[in-house]
Amino acid sequence: MATENTRGARKVRKGKVVSKMGIKSVVVEVTYREQHPIYGKVVVRSKKYHAHDEADTAKVGDVVTIMETRPLSATKRWRVVTPEAK
Repeated sequence: MATENTRGARKVRKGKVVSKMGIKSVVVEVTYREQHPIYGKVVVRSKKYHAHDEADTAKVGDVVTIMETRPLSATKRWRVVTPEAK
């Protein structure tokens, strides 16, 4: 057992803000490419994450980096780390 407080590596994703739900909350869509397991064709898939934006600066269409965090509400498990420059 580890006696010191060690934190594992947190997941980081980069995506586009598709919705601003309310104060300090955004929906980020992350797209990724993967190969179909049977046919081998490259398919573009996407997933939406509810994220917490403490600074409340992200707007719809912005590209942001999000990081995994503790549960902040019923659906929010990610937070906006930094908005990327356009």
